[in-house]
Amino acid sequence: MRAPTSFCLLAQRLWRHHPALLVGLWVLVQLLYLRKFHGPYFANDSARYLAYAANIAERGYFEPGHNLRYVLYPLFQSLWLRLGLGWWGIVAGQMAISALATRAVYQGTRRLSHGQRGAAALATLLFIAWPDIQPLNVFLLTESLFISLVALSFGAFTQLQSGRRKDWLGLIAVLILTALARPNGFLVALAAALAGLDALRRRPDRRPWRAALLALVLLSPLLWVALNHQLATYYLMDTYQRGELIFRYQLWAVHQAAPLNMPPPGTGPVARVVYFGAHNPLYLGRLMLGKLFVFVSYLKPHYSLAHRIIGVVVLWPAYWLAARGAGRTEVWRPARVFLAAIFLLQTAIIMLTVDDWDVRFLAPVLTVIFVLASLEITGWWADPKPATV
Repeated sequence: MRAPTSFCLLAQRLWRHHPALLVGLWVLVQLLYLRKFHGPYFANDSARYLAYAANIAERGYFEPGHNLRYVLYPLFQSLWLRLGLGWWGIVAGQMAISALATRAVYQGTRRLSHGQRGAAALATLLFIAWPDIQPLNVFLLTESLFISLVALSFGAFTQLQSGRRKDWLGLIAVLILTALARPNGFLVALAAALAGLDALRRRPDRRPWRAALLALVLLSPLLWVALNHQLATYYLMDTYQRGELIFRYQLWAVHQAAPLNMPPPGTGPVARVVYFGAHNPLYLGRLMLGKLFVFVSYLKPHYSLAHRIIGVVVLWPAYWLAARGAGRTEVWRPARVFLAAIFLLQTAIIMLTVDDWDVRFLAPVLTVIFVLASLEITGWWADPKPATV
């Protein structure tokens, strides 16, 4: 009996110091990836971000067109270039923001679990240890900043339970930054809006709910223009014609059995997608289902067998656990709607556009899966408590 008792005592002692252990693990992981990639890593799209950042730093010139949809990241890079700290300054800044994001994951999960530290520790551990999140901190790409901003948005959203005005201002600020980080960054603000609409719908007084719906109707022309603007520089019809599930990768592609009915010239970006779907419903349905599998399965063709096994063994059960966690009534409902909406909206965007060869599009929303799955797991042995509506 001594061995099990000694193990339990050791586990209890380690658990008392788990925040410090998580901090130590985070630092170790950053050092390991810096060593693995030999410092800041110049990847495929790094050149255009750095060139844009140099233009901002040297001339204050903001390039129009497609790159403007990523404006926050070149602006972030330009700050370090102006300070003369170069690539190392950029990566150090990304790591600093990632540290704040890791803290937000822990604190936000703990708020949702009514102070239980088990869920917070598990979600944070997964956020730190998952092989496709922290490595991006050393990449000169937008993903590190975007992942951190999604996590910070989650942390800021959970603070709304207190009802303080400054928490609302903080959430709005981080949602704006997230929307400027990538073209699909608006989905986090949209998820927050959906959570707000759901909360209004459940109130006894239906007038705010009706007012919100009326506002959406009145704003719909502006939303249509904004969506067209976001899609203007993407050539979705080309990827549809090529049947691509992964951008520029033809080995995994859907082939049409008959000629496709393409939208006429001059059709707007959103209308093109609607036209294509209406005239080629079966083909588009096959494309979307294929992209869904590629996106969530983690079975990318370029990944090693070990990488794929990790995804199947850990991530596939995590999806199921997250789905159950999203239905836990003791967890604050607006946060559950917010988290689920982030993942579902990102999935819908990928199904309508195209996935990448790696999991850079999935990594930013894995935080959502890890939080919800952790809430479900720890909820099995925690005493259920009523959630704040």
